[in-house]
Amino acid sequence: MSVAVAVLVVTVPPEAERLLESEPLMAHLGTSVDERPHVAPVWYRYADDDTVEIVTTGRKLANIRENPRVALSVQADDAGRTRWMVTLLGTATVVDDEDETAGARRRINEKYDAEPGAYAENTLVRIDVGSASYQTY
Repeated sequence: MSVAVAVLVVTVPPEAERLLESEPLMAHLGTSVDERPHVAPVWYRYADDDTVEIVTTGRKLANIRENPRVALSVQADDAGRTRWMVTLLGTATVVDDEDETAGARRRINEKYDAEPGAYAENTLVRIDVGSASYQTY
């Protein structure tokens, strides 16, 4: 029988950092505008300074411009059984700088083994993590 261990912290602890960068998993980004939540899958890259980079467009980007408070959830499973999960709450900043955005696209595309020019229309968003919770099983 496995035992679940849950931890809530103000910054991202080393174990959660390791989990976030351990494999190229899909994250789910939660935004909210006019008391209506919106959750959508995104690729991400965790930086060592309690910051997450995503590149996005459309409804997610519009929501972030209106309300920068976001949540990001990442989970790893084996055959339908959860191995671990990390949830981050933070404040997003839209970066309207093409050089910084191009660098983030490159880093994220490398992580997910995507074509170098993939998602060229997307805009960089940096999420400053305010709190993190993680659970391993």
